[in-house]
Amino acid sequence: MAGRVRTLSIIDALTEELRGRLFSGELAHDDTLTEAEVARVYEVARPTAKAAIEKLVGEGLLQRSAHKTARVPKLGPDDVRDIYCTRAHLESTALRYLAQRAHVPDSAVTANEAISAMTDNAPLAIVEPDMRFHTSLVEAMGSPRTSRMFGSLVSEVRLCMVQVQGQHLLTTGSIAAEHRQILDAVASGNGELAVSILADHLGRARERLVAAVGGVPDPEAELPEPV
Repeated sequence: MAGRVRTLSIIDALTEELRGRLFSGELAHDDTLTEAEVARVYEVARPTAKAAIEKLVGEGLLQRSAHKTARVPKLGPDDVRDIYCTRAHLESTALRYLAQRAHVPDSAVTANEAISAMTDNAPLAIVEPDMRFHTSLVEAMGSPRTSRMFGSLVSEVRLCMVQVQGQHLLTTGSIAAEHRQILDAVASGNGELAVSILADHLGRARERLVAAVGGVPDPEAELPEPV
């Protein structure tokens, strides 16, 4: 059966374009986006530009108060910790579930192979496969509600990851190595070990990013990176 081609509305297509600029690091924190500018650059009607911007505001990728210009949010230490702690709770649940069944999702393995093939010369390129790795663990539970909860975090998680990798806070090799450790623990049925490795994995990134955005990092920032 031939695959279906997903049809995008102009608003969806514009939203994806702007989202891609955010995730590539082209738009950095405190950069602004006006409806007039977006409409002019992309040759769309101003209501279309407004709708796309509002969708990104709803995803947490842009911020604006009433009648103010939208801007890329500057994540503070509390934001970073809240985002990472929330995803840690959801991913830990997924790892325990998968370990009980010793089930390693093929999609997670494939995503980590893509990361392993990368070098530290293009740090932002890792964001997409890294997000696929973590998302595949949650989706392997087969729980639509859990997937939706994690999905609601994905955009903000990716924004955090862009900031982490954009500042070279973690090496590509260490990320791939720690992913392998997580998958090995799941395959052996040791859910608590998998969760412990995940805690170090996310905690190190979280606290190094906290320091990068001006906060005082917890000791996890100094955890050695695996090789």
